[in-house]
Amino acid sequence: MSAQGDCEFLVKRARELVPGDLWAAKAWLITARSLYPADFNIQYEMYTIERNAERTASAGRLLYDMFVNFPDQPAVWREISVITSALRNDSQDKQTQFLRGLFETLPGRVQCEMLLKATEQCFNTLERAEMLLLLLRRFPETVVQHGVGLGETLLDAESIEDQESPVNCFRKLFVCDVLPLIINNPDVRLPASLLYKYLNKAAEFYINYVTRSTQTESQYQGSQDSSDIMSPSKRSSQKYVIDGLTEKSSQITDPWERLFKILSVVGMRCEWQMDKGRRSFGDILHRMKDLCRYISNFDSDAHAKYKNQVVYSTMLVFFKNAFQYVSNIQPSLFQGPNAPNQAPLVLLEDVTNIYGDTDIDRNKHIHKKRKLAEGREKTMQSSDDEDPSGKARSRHITVNKADLANSIEVLESFKLARESWELLYSLESLDKEFTRICLSWKTDTWLWLRIFLTDMIIYQGQYKKAISSLHHLAALQGSHSPQQITGQGSLESQRALIQLATCHFALGEYRQTCEKVLDLMCCISLPIQEGGKVQEEQPKVKSKFRKGSDLKLWPCTSRAIMPYCLHLLLACFKLRAFTDSRDDMALGHVVVLLQHEWPRGENLFLKAINKICQQGNFQYENFFNYVTNIDMLEEFAYLRTQEGGKIHLELLPNQAMLIKTSSPPMGLLQQEFIPVLQPSIQTADRHHTVTRGITKGVKEDFRLAMERQVSRCGENLMVVLHRFCINEKILLLQTLA
Repeated sequence: MSAQGDCEFLVKRARELVPGDLWAAKAWLITARSLYPADFNIQYEMYTIERNAERTASAGRLLYDMFVNFPDQPAVWREISVITSALRNDSQDKQTQFLRGLFETLPGRVQCEMLLKATEQCFNTLERAEMLLLLLRRFPETVVQHGVGLGETLLDAESIEDQESPVNCFRKLFVCDVLPLIINNPDVRLPASLLYKYLNKAAEFYINYVTRSTQTESQYQGSQDSSDIMSPSKRSSQKYVIDGLTEKSSQITDPWERLFKILSVVGMRCEWQMDKGRRSFGDILHRMKDLCRYISNFDSDAHAKYKNQVVYSTMLVFFKNAFQYVSNIQPSLFQGPNAPNQAPLVLLEDVTNIYGDTDIDRNKHIHKKRKLAEGREKTMQSSDDEDPSGKARSRHITVNKADLANSIEVLESFKLARESWELLYSLESLDKEFTRICLSWKTDTWLWLRIFLTDMIIYQGQYKKAISSLHHLAALQGSHSPQQITGQGSLESQRALIQLATCHFALGEYRQTCEKVLDLMCCISLPIQEGGKVQEEQPKVKSKFRKGSDLKLWPCTSRAIMPYCLHLLLACFKLRAFTDSRDDMALGHVVVLLQHEWPRGENLFLKAINKICQQGNFQYENFFNYVTNIDMLEEFAYLRTQEGGKIHLELLPNQAMLIKTSSPPMGLLQQEFIPVLQPSIQTADRHHTVTRGITKGVKEDFRLAMERQVSRCGENLMVVLHRFCINEKILLLQTLA
């Protein structure tokens, strides 16, 4: 029998003995090994028995012998491949833990050599990178030789693979795993240009990772219902997985912390003017402002160095705080388990002072039995001379605590981001470098950043520029969510429309303001509230009157936005109604709109009545369609009396349609109205009040129309005003033409 045949016989005999007598099998193999020490199959069979029995030490010794004596055997590399896979695996099962323990029994030199050779066996770039990364982590001394090469390989692979997003498997491995090993190793010498390149790559990755939107996530989660994706409760249960990586490898803790750590290390390596210890964003920004004051005094090399310090430090403070601001005012835009379940907020001009500068005594009804002349002499002065531009003084942003619990921190983030942006554009050299970075990162496609920039421009009072930015924002919103292009999306999707209205108003372009507001009304969900209760939910008017340069963060909800829209409409028509020339249509629109938040607009209503008295007559054929306020009805009824001046009122559009004289007074409702009636005793009292003094000598149709309106006083006022905006859109726009 030949030597080969002997070896095969001995191995076969040992295998047969394994199930029944393991020690006998081992004895056969030990004998075989002493007879044929150069035979691989005998040693591999010995290793297999020890591995299957999970004897870590003995299996490790045998693996080491095979690796040294039989380095070209495919079976050895298959085994090494299984072990290195276990080393890279996140699993904690028994087999994986055994393989890791087996590897640990090997001498360090052998481990290093084994990992290096295993890397050479890999042809897949990602697998090769993970294997080499395993080597660099276990043997830091190898970072000098292999670290930069691995980093460049990953960046090259990213380019070759033509990755659409910087948040990809290659960039993640480079930024999160390889780069810290390189820059924290003092023995790795890197030129400043390479450090800036790596810092740029890291910043782009982390910022895109943190600000990834729910739309981006849906690419990795497969097709899902969009409402589920936007739901914070659904989002909290989702895990973001980067294509090519495991779920665990895709999760990055404290990304901003990691990024600023890289900034600090790169700064020290590039010999920036660094401060010891941890500093706040405000401190960093203040330091950069100081550096900018004397940066021009340095020679070219130092100037370039400190220019990069200012640009990168200020840029990261800007992006961090801009993100902080937007993630709080529109949390559903971002992916994350801690996204608060709150209504999105939108920055708008504060027009709550539209009624005037005095508080109204809510319990005092000045219409009843008043002296007409006295009441009309004390009407408010028009606030038409307000400066709506907001440029006269520094602007103040208000927000209700109930809408944003951490409002102080959010507004501070807005301030820091704004000041960072201004610093980056304060010097030509900074401007040029920052613009170059933004172009390479394609920041003009970042929806969240456009939201911040728009708010910043509005804050600065640059309304024409803001309008251009808002058109850009609307286009981005459309590309992120195609169903919103139709204009029938949520109010959140109509952010650009709301802000366009406020910008046109600030520019004095009242027709455009009205147009945007009326478009927005189509998105309002009704009903909002029962009639008569709206004003209780609105912000209280401050006793101190402020000029119109304040801003407010409003919730993007029908409940908050519709009152704001009504304020804007009132502001537009108020200016038209109270000019020297006569405009009954504008004045009528003002009367309809003043019902909202009654009696806050009582003084302005008195001014309207005063103007009607001066004219001696008034025509507004929509009066009985939309005026349901009992105090206003009483006032107009009083105008028809002898005591009220016998003012000629033309308020009936079509007598045949509105009035059915054969019907009882309390049953004269149009079918479209479903009123919430007051108790019968109150209705009777109000009916008596309105008809007192006009039942004699007044046309029957006017009397019946007034009685009909009394029965509508309990209607939901917001429904009435919403109908007014929708049905009279053409008329409203024509009035402002």
